[in-house]
Amino acid sequence: MPTYRASDGTQLAYRVHGDAHEDGIPLVCVPGGPADSRYLGDLGGLSAHRRLIVPDSRGTGRSAIPEDPSSYRCDRLVDDIEALRRHLGLSRMDLLGHSGGANVATQYVVRYPQNVGKLALIGPGMRAVGIAVPGEMRRELALSRKAEPWFPPAFAALEAITEGTGTDWEAISPFFYGRWDSTAQQHCATSRPDNREAVVGFAAEGAFDTQVARAGLASRELPVLLLTGEFDMNSPPRAVAEFAALFCDATFVVQPAAGHHPWLDDAGQFVAIAAAFLGHREGEEG
Repeated sequence: MPTYRASDGTQLAYRVHGDAHEDGIPLVCVPGGPADSRYLGDLGGLSAHRRLIVPDSRGTGRSAIPEDPSSYRCDRLVDDIEALRRHLGLSRMDLLGHSGGANVATQYVVRYPQNVGKLALIGPGMRAVGIAVPGEMRRELALSRKAEPWFPPAFAALEAITEGTGTDWEAISPFFYGRWDSTAQQHCATSRPDNREAVVGFAAEGAFDTQVARAGLASRELPVLLLTGEFDMNSPPRAVAEFAALFCDATFVVQPAAGHHPWLDDAGQFVAIAAAFLGHREGEEG
């Protein structure tokens, strides 16, 4: 994997999917977790339309563990994306954030609006803008899947977590996929965060200034795609619709029968939506 150095000297790695000659401006894809970015793959084949640059967040995948644990904070991870842009020699880039990575991408746009052409937020985390997902909203979404064979134990675990009496997060995994088949189960098993310090540090005190983020997004006139799955427990459609309302030029899409990883549930549909929004970009590289 190619690497680059962050501003504090930490060695960071990234993956490349797709051929450089096919488009001039790459799509930088910020993973959630924080976890090894391999769980994104090539986003269901989106690399056939755009060259994808997919960084491993510090302390995950093949990126080094930083000397300063406070650098795991979401707002400080923005600096790593800027260092990547500079390393790639880009004047502008398109940016995609999945799950928690959407918080990083959102803060990047607020801080460096001139560096981003288009923004795609997939199953977005919303801490950066202060949108909370009530337990009742998740419960309502969960109940829509009560006909699924795995539902009873998964729902019991969800109820316990919501009430503060349980911590069996693994048991509720089926709720995050449109189909709980062997592909989803394998993906789930290989995409869990394995750096607890990075996960805890991501949302440490000072990581989010929601008022600054909201004001910044309201004044940015870049095109934004907010896509979530019909069954996404992390990013329920109603909450993501509220997020979309913060932007001047937002396209809000709910992918039918999809969960938190829509490119896995229906790659063809996901790629068609994302590629249509992102389009084909020429020039401006170097």
